[in-house]
Amino acid sequence: MEKEQYLSDFDFDLPEELIAQYPLAKRSSSRLLHVWGRSFEDLTFEDLPSLLHEGDLLVFNNTKVIKARLNGYKESGGAIEALLERITGTHTVITMMKASKSPKPGTAVYFEKPGVEGRAKAWVEGRTGEFYNLRFEQPVLEVLDTFGKVPLPPYITHAAAPSDEDRYQTVYAKEPGAVAAPTAGLHFTSELLQAIKAKGCEEVFVTLHVGAGTFQPVRVENLSQHVMHSEHYTIDSETASKINKAMKEGRRIVCVGTTSLRTVESAAALTQDGLMPVGSYETRLFIKPGYKFRVCDALITNFHLPKSTLIMLVSALAGKEEVFTAYRHAIQEKYRFFSYGDACFFERKEC
Repeated sequence: MEKEQYLSDFDFDLPEELIAQYPLAKRSSSRLLHVWGRSFEDLTFEDLPSLLHEGDLLVFNNTKVIKARLNGYKESGGAIEALLERITGTHTVITMMKASKSPKPGTAVYFEKPGVEGRAKAWVEGRTGEFYNLRFEQPVLEVLDTFGKVPLPPYITHAAAPSDEDRYQTVYAKEPGAVAAPTAGLHFTSELLQAIKAKGCEEVFVTLHVGAGTFQPVRVENLSQHVMHSEHYTIDSETASKINKAMKEGRRIVCVGTTSLRTVESAAALTQDGLMPVGSYETRLFIKPGYKFRVCDALITNFHLPKSTLIMLVSALAGKEEVFTAYRHAIQEKYRFFSYGDACFFERKEC
């Protein structure tokens, strides 16, 4: 019988001044905390190749952050703010929406941006739980490119600046659809990727479009009652083949970010032999201590929020006591936390 786990078990005190508000001037100059078992060492992200083995397969998430935050007004004139959760079609989205009074189905809404001519029109088609279904007059990606803003996380206190359009995006971003960056990837440069290849490592790309639900807090104390938000992911035939080959040959699978990890673990759970299937799927996988990993051997990730599902995921991989000891060290040494912060390299704890 699975042991009960509680939200309060994953809490820790984090000084507010350690929450990184801006990225460093150079992506790869972030610090890197290497954690294996009860041991850890302080490095910089440029040291990453020294932690990799020849033959390692790195799994990256090539999702691209869209300008998912929109401001505008209802036909009645009331102000609204929309944060897209997911693009569902050429002209349709599901979105969170703030308004003084909830717009009803059939209501027209308009979005504008200071300094930009014109406006975008959309209609409320209904609601699905806390989300609104909108249909735009123009193609969604055109609207976002013209009127949208980068959706920085809620713990970053400044408004999105033009520089964020570049820095809140990985250098290998390709497939538009995320409303939050896969932040472990923000540390990589083209030069570092070349150095990793020169080490004899291989790379593959999955796509998981990170939704706004990633910032929603866990609202239940008993974790067995928590339901993860749904996210969409895709694995192509080349990626599936390379991951399956590496697993059969006993080579390490190194996931770059929790989204890449959730993608490969979710996909492996779909097959009886634990190998990668090809296709597009939905996942609500909630990884917490006790989870049996099928694919991931090591994880590159940023530092995560107290009481978040991501600190639970990392604890499942590397051991809760080991992770919290490493976090205490990081706080003492003033590592920078969250999206624009520093990174960790966690090796999987063998049970």
